[in-house]
Amino acid sequence: MNPEKLAAHLEVDRYGDFLLTEAIRPSIDVQVIPCQGYRVGTYRDKRSSIDVPVLMAAVSRENLFDVFLQLLDPLGEVVDVVLETSHRTEGSKHQDLLREQIDLPVLKSNCCDFEDLLLNDGCTGVAVIDPAGPMEVQFDEHKLLVVYARDLKPFERILRQAGIPRDDRMKFITEAEHLHSTEPHHAKDFEQLCYRIGVDEPAEHVNWE
Repeated sequence: MNPEKLAAHLEVDRYGDFLLTEAIRPSIDVQVIPCQGYRVGTYRDKRSSIDVPVLMAAVSRENLFDVFLQLLDPLGEVVDVVLETSHRTEGSKHQDLLREQIDLPVLKSNCCDFEDLLLNDGCTGVAVIDPAGPMEVQFDEHKLLVVYARDLKPFERILRQAGIPRDDRMKFITEAEHLHSTEPHHAKDFEQLCYRIGVDEPAEHVNWE
């Protein structure tokens, strides 16, 4: 691949009205054009063989972090949080670290302090879980917002109020070749976020049984 062509491609962060964060780029041939919207489908939990409604959303950079924080509100006042990292892993593997029972306002405050990391590091993700739910909101490494819940209406309402349209035919950047981006300081920032939140053990995501 031509290094100059690749460098020029990585500089492109706008596709129409949609702005990407620094964390992710489509493949150089742009197999999927990034756009704003959300779609609703079904996720099959392999462990329990239960079908769970799932919502996936792509939100333009200028609104992405605020929409993420708003999507946490239906989870309740006390949540579990999983911090996801692929900084020191190989290939597509990542490590999940769990903190149980954290007050949602405290979590939101810490997320705000690390907004740059969460938005712009392609090796960092976060999942917030209602321990009484089950419901889960993910802000993943691709900077997509993913919600698992038996009732998606509260989350759809938030997206509609933010002007995010529903399009069940839309494609996401993860459904084609794409590029992740990170910076050396992001790994250190992730460690600081872990310290602030108090994660200290491997985690599994929500069990739908």
